[in-house]
Amino acid sequence: MALLNSFTSGVSAVKTFGKSLEVIGDNIANVNTTGFKGSRTTNQDNFSQTFERSSAGVDPVPATFAMQVGSGTSVASISQKFIQGVLSTTGSPADIGIAGNGFFQVINPLNNETFVSRAGDFRVDNQGFFTTPQGYRLQGKAGDIKLATPPEDATLESYSINSTGVLREYYSDGTSKETNTIVLQNFTNPNALMKTGMNLFTGMDAAGPIEAAQAGTAGLGLVKQGTLELSNVDLTQEFSDLILAQRAFQAGSRVITVSDSVMEEIVNLKR
Repeated sequence: MALLNSFTSGVSAVKTFGKSLEVIGDNIANVNTTGFKGSRTTNQDNFSQTFERSSAGVDPVPATFAMQVGSGTSVASISQKFIQGVLSTTGSPADIGIAGNGFFQVINPLNNETFVSRAGDFRVDNQGFFTTPQGYRLQGKAGDIKLATPPEDATLESYSINSTGVLREYYSDGTSKETNTIVLQNFTNPNALMKTGMNLFTGMDAAGPIEAAQAGTAGLGLVKQGTLELSNVDLTQEFSDLILAQRAFQAGSRVITVSDSVMEEIVNLKR
């Protein structure tokens, strides 16, 4: 049984650290992905076979200690690290970075499906809507964030978004007006969010949504126009974790190889 357990432990190590390599590989691949949040794995030991239980002992009988052999390891969790990424200046007025807590709300106009995102690489489409690269519309207090129709005999010259998400438009006649305010969404448990690709998350109900509010209120961060939040992946840490996971994977493979060799010797004893 002990020999079979060594096989089991070796296989569990290969499977577990193989999963760690997958997570680290994904992190490294997304080191330049806007608003990306890296993930990490934690491991746990598997069921242990008990040969002798511990006892407190009663004088003059001494106490005894438990004798157990574990059966390897498994993945306990794969969780996202929602720490702040660096804000990089781009100069584009439609780029918006979040400094602090919160997510942008975006809606697919084709089916009204809602997503959240930390990626603020928006663009203004031909109808004036602020959209993601996929065409999903950024949300504000008054619904879709959109450049309004200028007053009669005036043209839109520029617009600005302040740190609390207020959109102000400036016109050729020297006037300006506030047209909408970006809202941010926060969660009690953001690790419950599900990645769907394209820098978007779903699973908001499971994450415990807190009512969307203006940036700078209700514990939410501020927004900064003309910046993008970069990936929070730390390459130095990822390469260090990669080496550790690789060594552990190799060690697990070695346990399987040695167990196989010992089993072969046992079989040959009958010859």
